[in-house]
Amino acid sequence: MKGKYLFLNAILLIASGFVLTECQKSETIADPVEIKLSTSSALGNYLTDKDGNALYFFSQDANGINNCTGGCTTAWPIFTVTALTLEKLGPGLVLTDFGSVTASTGTQVTYKGWPLYYYAPGGVREKPNLTSGEGVNGAWFVAKPDYTIMLANAQLLGADGLNYVVSTANVYSVGIGKTAYFTDLAGRTLYAFYKDSSNVNKYTKADLSNNGTWPIYETDKIVVPSILDKTMFASITIYGKKQLTYKGWPMYYYGPDADVNGLFRGSNKGVSVPKPNIWPVFMKEYPAAPKK
Repeated sequence: MKGKYLFLNAILLIASGFVLTECQKSETIADPVEIKLSTSSALGNYLTDKDGNALYFFSQDANGINNCTGGCTTAWPIFTVTALTLEKLGPGLVLTDFGSVTASTGTQVTYKGWPLYYYAPGGVREKPNLTSGEGVNGAWFVAKPDYTIMLANAQLLGADGLNYVVSTANVYSVGIGKTAYFTDLAGRTLYAFYKDSSNVNKYTKADLSNNGTWPIYETDKIVVPSILDKTMFASITIYGKKQLTYKGWPMYYYGPDADVNGLFRGSNKGVSVPKPNIWPVFMKEYPAAPKK
């Protein structure tokens, strides 16, 4: 009998051990990732949720605030994650790039300052592994981690405190209305200098002493939203630095666009310095630089 009891105990222990092992196994394979990078042959790397649903930027959010309100929220619901931690991010993503803003429908996750959205045309969520929201209305773009050019759509407000609009002839005048213009991924406005010519920077001094006021946009990488023609961008070398160009125009920042916290998002004060039409913002329809 004693041998029989020992045999039964052994069976119970083995069975118990098997159950524990299976429980441990299920705990191990549970994936905590809520945000990850996916890849498209056409679009490259872009952010998705854990199920592969694409996440998007809205060009009107260049100031870092959710500007999708009213009926917009049906087609573009916000993306939210409770208590985002490093463990909830997939490979290639950094926790410090994420934040949050308060939207009309809840707390929304941001990435590099841009609020994140899903695409749900007619209120029906886009299926995983699709990017059909890319380029919608020329204002919605997949959330890429490496854009060197983004599009903003906002009111131009000069350093003189006046609102400006731009005509089809690229002439600035005082007025109310949004303008679609280029920024970098941080929402920092990009400007052209009216005296420059094709691939020639006529502003920056050799000692870079004026680079603080109108810093060159220093990169030779070209990652743009799909509605822009990538071949229109290039770079030149100016005093040992690479400066991005568009249609031959060298691209600059405006140093005083920074606020008291050193942030540039949504600021475009350079359009009135020293007067309008001297430092215009870049737009998709901007004419090619003259060859002189």
